[in-house]
Amino acid sequence: MIPRNAADLRLVYYPAPILKKRAAPIERMGAEVAALAARMFEIMREGKGLGLAAPQVGVGVRLFVCNVTGEPQDDVIFVNPRLHDLSGSQEKEEGCLSIPGVNVMMRRPVRAGIDALDVKGRPFALTGLELLARVWQHEVDHLDGRLIIDNMSTTDEIANRRAVKQLRQEYASAR
Repeated sequence: MIPRNAADLRLVYYPAPILKKRAAPIERMGAEVAALAARMFEIMREGKGLGLAAPQVGVGVRLFVCNVTGEPQDDVIFVNPRLHDLSGSQEKEEGCLSIPGVNVMMRRPVRAGIDALDVKGRPFALTGLELLARVWQHEVDHLDGRLIIDNMSTTDEIANRRAVKQLRQEYASAR
């Protein structure tokens, strides 16, 4: 399920079917998991993103990477993450590296707890506020096969109609 050569991985764009599938838990840690995460950080930085989930690079496993500060020491890898203790509520605009040119107003809790494993299989727990909590929720949505466009209001649909249509056409012509 995890590719042996992570260097070949590229960003996957909507409407690729893997983006709508629930990702599978990672059962065994190893060099492939670490290599996957390292390549995902590269792709995330190239796209100037704050987080990236494995399905966004075509790998259907429950792993995401995150860094909201841009400082290398703030890189965090989340294997088999589970959100809990969500609270508060705030509506903000969100974009997605896999759906370029599309922005959607999303209402999300402003506080979140998360339990996960690191790449060596060690459990950890964190609490995030505001942007960090939002990024975690966005990436866990990817692991569950949910996309920001699934929550578009009528206003968002109208504003993003052209970009979504173009992404669908580009995907169809690449097949």
